[in-house]
Amino acid sequence: MNLVKAKNIWKTYGDSIILENLNFSMKEGEFCTLVGPSGCGKTTFLRMLLGVEEPSKGELLFEGEDYPKEPSDERGIVFQRYSTLNHLNVIDNVIIGLEFEKSKFFGKLFGEQKKKAVETADEILKAVGLQDARNKFPHELSGGMKQRLSIAQSLVKKPKLLLLDEPFGALDPGISLDMHELLLDIHSKLNFAVVMVTHDISEAFKLGTRVLVFDKVKVDEKYPNRYGSTIVNDIDSSNKRGRNISL
Repeated sequence: MNLVKAKNIWKTYGDSIILENLNFSMKEGEFCTLVGPSGCGKTTFLRMLLGVEEPSKGELLFEGEDYPKEPSDERGIVFQRYSTLNHLNVIDNVIIGLEFEKSKFFGKLFGEQKKKAVETADEILKAVGLQDARNKFPHELSGGMKQRLSIAQSLVKKPKLLLLDEPFGALDPGISLDMHELLLDIHSKLNFAVVMVTHDISEAFKLGTRVLVFDKVKVDEKYPNRYGSTIVNDIDSSNKRGRNISL
């Protein structure tokens, strides 16, 4: 069964057509990167997969069922801007997601539940290389460390689908390369599905098992919003994954 399936998806805002007749499916464990010109609807589609946007037309399914109409623990997201809580240290930034999951009213865990949450959070911090910074606060972390923490926050509840919106765009090139290796390592171990928006073609081919190219098939110079974008290429990049690609 497909984890995600989109059939004949359209997204419009008034007279503006953003996405037009888009078809897409992915299975568990796949890593799909989305590339294309600015404004072509990549982030709009990512927001649909998160559940904060709905298609104007078409069918969108998650595990064969109607797509959830709001974010859920099965779908984590990491943005370019860090999602850290500055008043909490690293370990508590990760634990808080588990606390609200288990104790929606109080947002706190105690006793054995708290102990298990700490153990789970420590496992994730170890996976992202932050175990030695567990007691530090976000203002004490570098940009790369903050993004590692954002990834840990998303992974602690073990989502089936991780959504990434240009997560490394604000980082220095050297730090981005380190984050690439980290993400590939975590993905190989945990085998969750990923959909990632990026403007960096080399990054798309290095990280993705599939590269999805978004663009407009039809263009009207007088009415530029008359037609929307769709997936014009779906490239199997699994044989290039993990290598530096120069384009």
